[in-house]
Amino acid sequence: MLTYVLYTTFGVISVFVLLLLPFALYSTIKASTAFVILFILFSYFRLHEAFPVLYNFKIPKMLALAAMLGIVWHLFISLKLKPFWHTCHAMFTIFFFWITVCVFMATNRAEAMSMYTGTLSKVFLMVFVISWLINTAKLMTYTRIGIMISGALLASVAIYNKLNGIGLIEGTRVTISREYRSQIGDPNDLSLVLLFPVAFFAGEVFNSNNKPFFRFLAFLGILLMCWGIIATQSRGGLLGILTIMGFFISKRIKNPILLGSIGAVAGLFLLAVAGIGDRQSGGAAEEGVDESAMGRIYAWQAAINMALANPFTGVGINNFYVNYFFFSPHWDGKNHAVHSTWFQVLGETGFVGLILFAMLIVSIFKSLRRSNLYCKSKNKESLFVNVHILQAGLFGFMVSGTFLTQAFTWPLYIVLSLTIALERLLTKENDDKR
Repeated sequence: MLTYVLYTTFGVISVFVLLLLPFALYSTIKASTAFVILFILFSYFRLHEAFPVLYNFKIPKMLALAAMLGIVWHLFISLKLKPFWHTCHAMFTIFFFWITVCVFMATNRAEAMSMYTGTLSKVFLMVFVISWLINTAKLMTYTRIGIMISGALLASVAIYNKLNGIGLIEGTRVTISREYRSQIGDPNDLSLVLLFPVAFFAGEVFNSNNKPFFRFLAFLGILLMCWGIIATQSRGGLLGILTIMGFFISKRIKNPILLGSIGAVAGLFLLAVAGIGDRQSGGAAEEGVDESAMGRIYAWQAAINMALANPFTGVGINNFYVNYFFFSPHWDGKNHAVHSTWFQVLGETGFVGLILFAMLIVSIFKSLRRSNLYCKSKNKESLFVNVHILQAGLFGFMVSGTFLTQAFTWPLYIVLSLTIALERLLTKENDDKR
């Protein structure tokens, strides 16, 4: 009856779609993990905005629906998705609960709620989903590959824009899809997005178990990512590169003097290549403490004042910018972003939020240390790459976060979920052998 009604109303195509629907649902359920990984990649790297041909297809929304269908099926019907609890889950849940409190205590509740429903609710759900779904070494590898490919694609667009003078701000700093008001339309945010895959490429380069050809490809990937970050002329991005590469090099070079010398030379080289001195803000033409540095100092003072005025909940998430005028010691006619993860958390969630945020990072660090010790004790050389990549990513986040605003965006929470998944994978492997 349904087939007849569809045929007479919409034609033969509707009947064909109806017949294909069971196969589509089956494929969606079977590939639910792939849809989750793709959703994360599109949400974080904004690939549909970097490649405008994909923009009108609403790919993140479709991937979210497909992922949720598979998750619900495996969680409640097939029971193949087995939830578990981890100490990092606990710390993340406590921090998220406090964020929720800060939303309702925000000075501008509409701005806070927009951030909460638009991004943070997805982050909260996906932390659990990723940590539960990535339950094999093969899936961990697929996730690494997806992050590297996505990063390389985005870096290629950034380099293309730079070479062709597309979307440049301040005359020299590259952006992507600024006309769409995209996150990657800001050079500092773009450098943050590009920084995350650097740890993954570096892990492959320093993985002695890889074949020389794959290590060479990974090395080319590092050069591509660094070129993209250099094009943004972001100090935070350059510090992140130095931190990540310094972490991996320190595994090979134990002499601290030699390591420090290499870092100093590399830092000067990156600054020269990036052309920071040519920036209109924070360039060499400005006398004394440059405009960019003073802008950050004023913003950080504003964050401290926000926390002092609201020590428990701050001004609320996504509320720093709209409150800048009321708390900054210096007003130049416009509001400014905080340009620091740590001061962002302080100003928007208060001293309580900053403490909880620091405890979350400590819990991630401890989990990675346990995984590292396990790999050493069991001589799991093939799994070291995952531990080292996540450790480098965490350290890169902590250092670059001094100058980049990334408290409530994906990088830390992807590291968090993969850290939980990795320790669970190692623990499960140990239990299976007993």
